[in-house]
Amino acid sequence: MTETIDTKRKRLHMRSIRRGIKEMDLILTAFATAELGTMDQADLDVYDALLSENDHDLYQWVSGISAEPAHYRAIMERIRAGAVGVTKP
Repeated sequence: MTETIDTKRKRLHMRSIRRGIKEMDLILTAFATAELGTMDQADLDVYDALLSENDHDLYQWVSGISAEPAHYRAIMERIRAGAVGVTKP
C-alpha cells in the first residue's frame, strides 16, 4: 500500500511536533504548519529524511553552529528563515 501525499504530510507534521528537544519542537512545528501543505513529493521526501537526523545536529544546522550536508541545504534555508527569534534575535 502506497502512502498518499496527504497522509505523508500528516505523518511528517506529527514527526515535526514530537521531537527530542523543545527548541526543535518549536522550530519544526512552525515550519511544518507553514510549509508542508505546499511542498511537493520531492521536498517531502527530503524533509522526511531530515527528520531522521539527530535533533542536536538539526539545531546546530538551524542555528548556524555547523553546516548541514549539501543535500539538506535548500530545506534548511527554508527552516532557518522561519526560525528567527528561536535560534537568535
